[in-house]
Amino acid sequence: MKIGNVVTSVGRSGFFNWDMMALKRGAKPNGFLMEGEPITPGFKSIIQPGTALSIMLILDDGQVAFGDCVDVIFTGAAGRDPLFDATEQSKRFATDVRERLIGRDVGRFREIAREFDELTIAGRKLHTALRFGLTQALLHAASLANTCTMAEIIAREYDSQISRTTIPILASCLDDAPMLDRMILKQAELLPHAAIVDVDRDLGRDGGKLLGYAKKVVDRIAEIGADGYRPIIHLDVYGTLGELYEGDLERVAEFLRKLEETVKPHDLMVEAPVMMKSREDQIRAFSELRAAISRKGSRVRIIADEWCNTLEDIKVFVDAKAADLVQVKMPDLGGINNTIEAVLYARNGDVGASLGGTGNETDQSTRITAHIALACQPTFMLSKPGFGGDEALMMQTNEMLRTLALINTQRRRS
Repeated sequence: MKIGNVVTSVGRSGFFNWDMMALKRGAKPNGFLMEGEPITPGFKSIIQPGTALSIMLILDDGQVAFGDCVDVIFTGAAGRDPLFDATEQSKRFATDVRERLIGRDVGRFREIAREFDELTIAGRKLHTALRFGLTQALLHAASLANTCTMAEIIAREYDSQISRTTIPILASCLDDAPMLDRMILKQAELLPHAAIVDVDRDLGRDGGKLLGYAKKVVDRIAEIGADGYRPIIHLDVYGTLGELYEGDLERVAEFLRKLEETVKPHDLMVEAPVMMKSREDQIRAFSELRAAISRKGSRVRIIADEWCNTLEDIKVFVDAKAADLVQVKMPDLGGINNTIEAVLYARNGDVGASLGGTGNETDQSTRITAHIALACQPTFMLSKPGFGGDEALMMQTNEMLRTLALINTQRRRS
């Protein structure tokens, strides 16, 4: 089956883009907004609505496959591509890419996805967000052409095994107490994620704010959670522990041990405890931190995020065993073919994989993530789009359950 036409539309993403550098330099909150001047290029304000570009492939039998181009919330930082402007990028797509797609066969995904992910125009690759959305559309097209699920296309072309059960989901609760209650009642497998971005506001100069917050979370689980419900406690601290302890990794490890004690009987995962200025420094710091954690007899698992942005980055982190898990932040990797390879590479290297992304994604990218999760079996996946919790948990869980039901029906027939 071939592509007969390509149509695009500019729309909304699932959340906002935030200027991380401005936040870290003391921007003051004003409701949901932040007062101050943006620092990262491309931003008109510190917090601004995200945009999305839908790429629709009209196949020669009239079916329509589509994917959505978006970037992450903290875009333009730590080696990422600049802020994604869907209107501007739609013009570039129409000029540089659209005609290359028309007439192409979509029966197989892997080869054509790699081709467009590696496409260079004037010596530069397409923006990661464009590659992200276009390859979603190509995977969707391959599933339509082969009358099967997207998970089956991935498993067939990458020689992976489809999970027989749903993949655990990390519910991003931020600082919303009612949402935390709802995620506890719905028994999310991991929570609350949070967003510990500012040392004074979120962490506290002695770390006391974070310890207090963690205790409130586990106390609330004990108070309203079902018998035997033991979610993993996951906290994303965006390098603030490294800032608090001025890069002293022994002190960071000691704080993590205290945090681990605070959340017992739950297991603890901490994402981005320190944030360095280069990939090499990040790998060195994480390796040393893991050793310090081990010396203290702690079982805290740390997750690499910043400077672990591309397939190449993830392979380097995995080979160095620099983290317990790597965050596979899908829009940062460009083509979803890279996401698939990254998760499988981490699993083969005995390193956990967080199939992440961003609240800034869309309904379509979320559904496609669910298929990748089933086919590649990461340790867990991040709730998305947005930060409502309920909608994301519903969308991801139901897409996995529908897909498994369809696959199981086919298995019984064959």
